[in-house]
Amino acid sequence: MSFCEHCVKGVRHEGTPEGTYETIKGIRTYVAKPAGDYPKDKAVIYLTDIFGLELVNNTLLVDGFAQNGFQIYSPDLFEGDPAPANLLDKEGQPFDVWAWFGVHNPDRTGARVKTIIDGLKERGITKFAATGYCYGARLVFDLAFEHIISVSAIAHPSHLEPEDLDKYAEVSKAPLLINAAEVDWQFPKEKQDKAGTLFGDGKFAPGYKLAYFPGTEHGFAVRGDLSKQEVKSAKETAFQNTVEWFIKYL
Repeated sequence: MSFCEHCVKGVRHEGTPEGTYETIKGIRTYVAKPAGDYPKDKAVIYLTDIFGLELVNNTLLVDGFAQNGFQIYSPDLFEGDPAPANLLDKEGQPFDVWAWFGVHNPDRTGARVKTIIDGLKERGITKFAATGYCYGARLVFDLAFEHIISVSAIAHPSHLEPEDLDKYAEVSKAPLLINAAEVDWQFPKEKQDKAGTLFGDGKFAPGYKLAYFPGTEHGFAVRGDLSKQEVKSAKETAFQNTVEWFIKYL
């Protein structure tokens, strides 16, 4: 596993989160729900990049899904210790991402996600979709491998190897959406092409779509520079793709 320079870069977005925090099975969780009626037995799990819930970009995206009709839950993956948001600032402090990752590895964070889902099942939720950005995409794949989720959507995934794509094709039954960047050392053209070979042209019966966004870099769907029209449009389209994917399959 590895990181790329764009894993710790990006732009902070502006806005005021509208959701609330709940403690579910001992885990702090950001929760957003639609203003009107919505299916109480279905939920979306939002899995963040390494900046976690402390970066407003993430909570604003969670709110966006709620505004489109989904109850959505985003657990604190990193136990109050996300990558510091000041890494996005020019004056950000040095950060040892590998030491951090040694503590917050996918086995540990994935266990927290499963705990949250168990807690939501106790509330009567029976069907789950998951969307993951960068780091969070790895966790989406792991949930799909174990058939814990029914629908998968990821954007510019980190820590996915070709064998993970093979495994997804072999064992998962969850329709898969990938929003992919042009410049992405984590999920470059070679991996994008492999995904197309495995899943495209109807080969993956549950459903598959890869949306490719030229002019974008890893992180665009959550930390993109919205002052650049091409990036802003790509971020908005990636979000809409995910909403439509969940409407279709969840």
